[in-house]
Amino acid sequence: MNKLCRNAKFQMLGIATSLGILAICLQGTRMLRAEPAQVGNPSSDAGLIADYRRVEVASVSDALEQLSGKRMYMSHRMQPLFTTKFAGFARTVLLKKDEGNTDPNALNGMLAAIDDGSTDSVYVMELEDGENIAGMGGLMGTAMAARGYAGAVIDGGVRDVAYLRKIGFPVYATGIVPSTSVHHYRFAGSQIAITCDGVTVHAGDIVAADSDGVVVVPRAEAQPVLALAQQMDFKEHSMYPVIEQTKSILEAVKKFGRL
Repeated sequence: MNKLCRNAKFQMLGIATSLGILAICLQGTRMLRAEPAQVGNPSSDAGLIADYRRVEVASVSDALEQLSGKRMYMSHRMQPLFTTKFAGFARTVLLKKDEGNTDPNALNGMLAAIDDGSTDSVYVMELEDGENIAGMGGLMGTAMAARGYAGAVIDGGVRDVAYLRKIGFPVYATGIVPSTSVHHYRFAGSQIAITCDGVTVHAGDIVAADSDGVVVVPRAEAQPVLALAQQMDFKEHSMYPVIEQTKSILEAVKKFGRL
């Protein structure tokens, strides 16, 4: 009787062990069949921006030129406060000259435009004839950083640069000056089409920046431009080892079909 019980017990343990192994195998199979985590989903705004942060601005500029024939990059005048790379959706602001104005609310719209922005915004300002006027400084930069802005691009000057560098908020501007826009300018609109260093920028356009400069991608063209820029990046990065191995840039260009 005891022997029969022991045999039954061992059989039950064997069945339990087999079932446990089967469960583990099934779980592993489900894990293997699971979809891999996507790194950037271009169908979503966040995924689109994540992908634009991975491609080089030079490739984006080239892709835009090939697909649309447009020059959408800003000139060498637009310089960063420090080496940076970012991308986001344009939040546009226009300031017009109004020398000697005493209206305490003349620039309130500019401040409200900042407060209305959110994560992945890029503050893009057209400052009429403002190369020697600071369009923003440390206070505005702090507000943008607190709201998750990706960066700022100012067609004019910037000040409080030591503080902006300290908090690590990226700004491109045409110069560094100590001046103020208060009593010299008035708010003329936000989320409207502006011209920033010769490039037309609409609210919601994608603004991408890195060590090569700043480029603006019209929102409607974002997907095809991204796809072509990614191809260009892949080819260029593949060319480096080929050039090193063959010691010939001509051979690499013939092989990959790009320069």
